[in-house]
Amino acid sequence: MASILIVEDEAAINELVKRNLQLVGHQCSSVFDGKAAVSEIQRRSYDLMILDIMLPGLDGFEVIRQAKQTPTIFLTAKNSLPDRIRGFSMGADDYLTKPFEMLELLARVEAVLRRTKKATSRFELGNVKVDFGSRQVFHNGQPVDCTPKEYELLEVLVNNRNIALSREKLLELVWGYDFEGDTRTVDVHIQKLRKKLGWEDRIKTVYKVGYRLEANR
Repeated sequence: MASILIVEDEAAINELVKRNLQLVGHQCSSVFDGKAAVSEIQRRSYDLMILDIMLPGLDGFEVIRQAKQTPTIFLTAKNSLPDRIRGFSMGADDYLTKPFEMLELLARVEAVLRRTKKATSRFELGNVKVDFGSRQVFHNGQPVDCTPKEYELLEVLVNNRNIALSREKLLELVWGYDFEGDTRTVDVHIQKLRKKLGWEDRIKTVYKVGYRLEANR
């Protein structure tokens, strides 16, 4: 997966972002001020930087000016249109304002990594391989016939692996806000994926929450 630098002076937010990115397989480093961020970027290359604007030492705008070659997502409480325009004009790949949902940040990270060709095009877990480019799935080397929704559900589980996702959140991410069905639709598709992929012990039911794809073992 990707190497990501987190530049955020609030320790709790920095740690929260770092833990969630690590859960889905990324390698993360943390710094807490602008000067440290510039020093770290000069010391080694990163696939992505998640950058606050209001930082001690140098602000985020100055950091990105000195680190133009590093794909960057601004994560900041500065939500005015001029700030957003300035961020994009300085080369930011995305701009997310606080407060934020962690799943949205993870999705935006994945999107930027894919645009910048830093994301892996394949995922392997046990006897299952997923090719994101061709949207093909293989089990024990044999192609698996997945419906479009089964594949989209699988991709959401893979991109958010090791994180518990509620049935409601899965409905939103896979079927959309305007879906008129209920959460039983998620249960049916989960059961089909478990059977097709042999993932009865991988896609865990999280009591009173939803489901989690366990990819650590």
